[in-house]
Order: sequence, then structure tokens, then C-alpha cells
Amino acid sequence: MAFKEIGQLLNDGLHLPIGERTYTVPAPSAETGLRVQAIINAAAVAADGGEADEQVLADAAERDLYRDALGAAYDEMIADGVTWPELKHCAITAMVWIAQDTEAAERYWDAGGDPSRLAPNRETRRAQARSGAASSTPNRGSSSGTNTRPVPGPGAATQPTG
Repeated sequence: MAFKEIGQLLNDGLHLPIGERTYTVPAPSAETGLRVQAIINAAAVAADGGEADEQVLADAAERDLYRDALGAAYDEMIADGVTWPELKHCAITAMVWIAQDTEAAERYWDAGGDPSRLAPNRETRRAQARSGAASSTPNRGSSSGTNTRPVPGPGAATQPTG
């Protein structure tokens, strides 16, 4: 069995619809992909309260990250007069695609960039809880090591059975 040519295995880009037009974001260069991945990782660390790599974030500020993430689609969007929120949403969607995959980018796109819309809604969570789908892990018992019934001490009288 031989390896297939890699172009047959990978998708040709990300297709983002805005109004009547669909923009194709081409696969980024390896350099852009590595930089986007590093920036997203640094941002995640910072969001979790850790210390982000200042050099990575400084490098991001030096370059036009949105232009790099969108590739040729960036110039097309600017020429077509897309709005700032549309351009920003497209660029962040492209960054999610670069750092993760198409499915994650679609979830981000469909949520309108709102993280609260990425999580299941309350009714879905309740339905999962009712069906037992929310957690397959049984509840833990007490780990305190204490017993709920007192254990008779030495020399305690026992009652006759009868």
C-alpha cells in the first residue's frame, strides 16, 4: 500500500459565505500556520490566568494577522467593502480552522463568535441530565473515611437476639 498524494487528502480551503458571495480562504503557509497556532496557544494560557509568552504576542502585533489568516480572501473582502465585524469574524474563523479543524471553525462561525452559543443550551443540558447522557461517571461516595453508623466500642454490651 502506497501513500496517497497529500493534496488528495487535505481540503482546498475554507469557504465563508457573506451575502451573495462565498470567499475562499486558501490553506495558509506553514509559517503562518505555526504562528497562528502559537498565538492561539498563548491567548489560551492568558485566558486561563497564566503568563502568556510576551515574544509570541509581540510578534503577532508586528504583523497583520488577519491578512495572513485570510490570505487572498482578505483583499477580496476589502475590495468588496465587507464590514469590520464581518472581516473580524471571518479572520477569527480562519484562525480557528488553522489551529484546529473545519468542524471547529464551523461551530465558531455558526455561533456568531459568541462563546456562550458554542455550549449546549439549558434545555439540551436538562435533556442530557434526564437521559443520563450528561455524565456517565457515577457519583462518588464519601471519601472522608467516616461511617454513618457508630461502631460499638470494646466491652460494649450486645443485645441478645431472640
